[in-house]
Amino acid sequence: MTRLWFMGSGAFAARCLTHLSAALPPDVSFERVITGNPTRAGRGLRETVSRVEEAALALGLPLERTGPLSENGRLLEAVTASPPDAILVVDFAQLIREPFLNVPRWGCLNIHPSLLPRWRGAAPIQRALMNGDTETGATVFRLVPEMDAGPILRQVSVPVELTVAATELYEILSSRGSQIALEGVQCLLNRPNNVFHFLKKQDDGAATYAPKIGKAEGEVSWEWDALRIHNVVRALDASFGAFAAVRGARLKMWRTLPCEGAGGAEENVGRVLRFSDGFPVVGCGGGALRLDEVQAEGKKRVGGDEWARGLRLKEGDVL
Repeated sequence: MTRLWFMGSGAFAARCLTHLSAALPPDVSFERVITGNPTRAGRGLRETVSRVEEAALALGLPLERTGPLSENGRLLEAVTASPPDAILVVDFAQLIREPFLNVPRWGCLNIHPSLLPRWRGAAPIQRALMNGDTETGATVFRLVPEMDAGPILRQVSVPVELTVAATELYEILSSRGSQIALEGVQCLLNRPNNVFHFLKKQDDGAATYAPKIGKAEGEVSWEWDALRIHNVVRALDASFGAFAAVRGARLKMWRTLPCEGAGGAEENVGRVLRFSDGFPVVGCGGGALRLDEVQAEGKKRVGGDEWARGLRLKEGDVL
């Protein structure tokens, strides 16, 4: 029996755990699922468990919570006394150090949602969308002390259509990443003593970085090109959302679509140019943007058509 450990906490990790569990061959099992301790936030400091904990419990997998790994004596003892064949690390929010890094037979393998060495770091999906990338992918690589810099075991590319947002891309890349992770494990099973034969060194000179997204990056301006605004909107649709100033208040935009329009004309920037199937089309510094789903301050998310009707917007109005 091939014994795997899984370490993860976030939504992407939970998706990967679900996909992997559904496809594991009979002779491979998750011996441990390790996730972070619950956090407390909001009114009354309500306890919130990780998304991986939710997934593991739903799947009936053995779950362990942990604080800093270096302070967890039980796990430190377990990994050295009976090392797993590999530890899959996904979206774990902790740096993995010895003995976890190299004691397992095949080390620690990470599923990263980008085509490494492009977009190393915490927010590869969001950065790819904000940058307007038309291609991204998933990479399975062996962890080393440096961030996302280890040798590659498997990699797969996927196209990114203009209408694809972070929500969809999380699902696509967790599925494809899990698939190639299983392919990688199968390769290692076939040649267990020659793991380095399968690993390809990354080109550090070609690396780009994806730092965590700050909330201030969600603010957009109608003076920007419509495509630039759209890219921020779709990058942040799975988190706190993009927003613009509309009549002295913040309007969050969850779904948009770039359109042809009289962009660049100063008098049309921030102006409702027309309606498309009831949805307002707003002039931008370049092109125009259709508002498909929005959220006014203190209100729920609604279709752009419903929002426009509520404000009684008409063609020519300035937002």
